[in-house]
Amino acid sequence: MTDISVKFGKKVKKIRTDKKMSQGDLAKVLGVHPTYISGIERGVRNLALRNIERLAKALKVKIISFFQ
Repeated sequence: MTDISVKFGKKVKKIRTDKKMSQGDLAKVLGVHPTYISGIERGVRNLALRNIERLAKALKVKIISFFQ
């Protein structure tokens, strides 16, 4: 996938692990399968803006946090 997808995924993983959440924990909050979270973190998923917003809410961070 694109470089931005990989960078985004790494940031999601860092935020998730900083909050002591497993991929399964995050998947439950979002109502998705843990492999979806894995795909995001590996940069193989290209998220729509609405899903980025849902992810930010689930992790309780501002959307900008993924891009800093």
